[in-house]
Amino acid sequence: MNISKLIAATVFCASFAAIAADRHDHDHGHEHVAIHGGVVVEVKDIELELVAQPDLMQLHLRDHGKPVDVANGSAKLTILSGAEKQVVELSPAGEKLEAKGVYKVGAGTKLVAIVNLPGKPSLTARFALK
Repeated sequence: MNISKLIAATVFCASFAAIAADRHDHDHGHEHVAIHGGVVVEVKDIELELVAQPDLMQLHLRDHGKPVDVANGSAKLTILSGAEKQVVELSPAGEKLEAKGVYKVGAGTKLVAIVNLPGKPSLTARFALK
């Protein structure tokens, strides 16, 4: 087999591998349910539900439906609303991470949460409000 055919075969196989990986997304037989009325994303098998209100930010974490212990955890939430950027520190409040203040949130707002839990790698989650 000449080198050009080998390269073509490699590219062909790699493209199918990329398609298969892209199609996987993370369809594993369950839906992400917003128990607290927020927006849910999954990162490393942990569901993060963000409840974003003009005066309150809450982040609920679940592992296979069970609340994650956030007693010694923290999170940094970056809020991007139009050209405005706001960074908020969330701290434990019962079974969730929370911050109270004044926040510019609404349809189209994008948020990025970086969550730190003791003994675990940090989680980065991206949210978009509708």
